[in-house]
Amino acid sequence: MQLPELDTIDLQILRLLQKDASLTNKEIAFELEKSVATIHERIRKLKEQGYIKKIVALLDRKKINRGLIAFSQVLLNDHTAKTLKTFEEEVSRFPEVMECFQMTGTFDFILRIATSDMDAYHDFYRNKLATLPNITTVQSFFVLSETKSITAYPI
Repeated sequence: MQLPELDTIDLQILRLLQKDASLTNKEIAFELEKSVATIHERIRKLKEQGYIKKIVALLDRKKINRGLIAFSQVLLNDHTAKTLKTFEEEVSRFPEVMECFQMTGTFDFILRIATSDMDAYHDFYRNKLATLPNITTVQSFFVLSETKSITAYPI
């Protein structure tokens, strides 16, 4: 699969960084049999062009006391641009909300929420989410087990 503006080396760099963003330019250069300067310049360009948005460490959620994951579908009673934007801004401020997607279908948004346990989720729901205006329905589903969780896109 060839993406616009990306050649084979760029794609290889992106694949390597998606698997392990802690790789040094030297390690990538060795793996791809290129110079460190070439790899450094290509990564700089990939960042500049927006292919690499940011480099992060993925934490073990259970070790940091975020063992409960909920997916909450939210239906709003008003669908004006202002209402949608206000909801997105407000929900984005909650540290428990890991992701927020506007959806097609019955519900307007789906949220991925991480809390320590059911009591913490209940507190989040009652004192934060439910206080937002224009919410008609919230339907939540709780993760029992995690079979697959990846962050790398196939390219």
